[in-house]
Amino acid sequence: MKEITLETKISDLLNDYEGMKDILIEINPKFKKLNNPVLRRTVAKLAGVKQAAIVGGMDPADLLNQLRKAVGQTPVDMVSTEGKSEVKETPEWILQDAKQTLNANEILDQEHNPLAELRKALKAIDKDEVIIIEADFRPEPLIDEMLKAGHDVFTREIEEDHFITYIKK
Repeated sequence: MKEITLETKISDLLNDYEGMKDILIEINPKFKKLNNPVLRRTVAKLAGVKQAAIVGGMDPADLLNQLRKAVGQTPVDMVSTEGKSEVKETPEWILQDAKQTLNANEILDQEHNPLAELRKALKAIDKDEVIIIEADFRPEPLIDEMLKAGHDVFTREIEEDHFITYIKK
């Protein structure tokens, strides 16, 4: 079996290690979303261990070592990344009225793909307009995909387990 790293995709873990979904859920109950087949087919292919840790509100090094231990790999010494997230000043553009608000949890509950729904919504708006995504988790894989596509992105947790992500086209 391949060595598990921070970049290892969650879908690879699920495919390569029997019972991995249950291991992930045992490590962090927020990973129960992996029971959703759409999430497993889509977001799990994009999200690495590091992104999954952020979604789960965990230190990436901690999740990595728990996974490595669960499959018999030696834990790695890493400097903890917890508490070292970049502090970003709130951009003024988030104050404008959003053209659309998507709820990632509802989209997943309907067994749809939040990334596909967001891409569809972005096609319907003009440059510099904003879409909001609400979720009970930080949608790190989606954020990364939007940044790669050249969009401005800002996320904040407005209360425990309630994240608002602003995407400017």
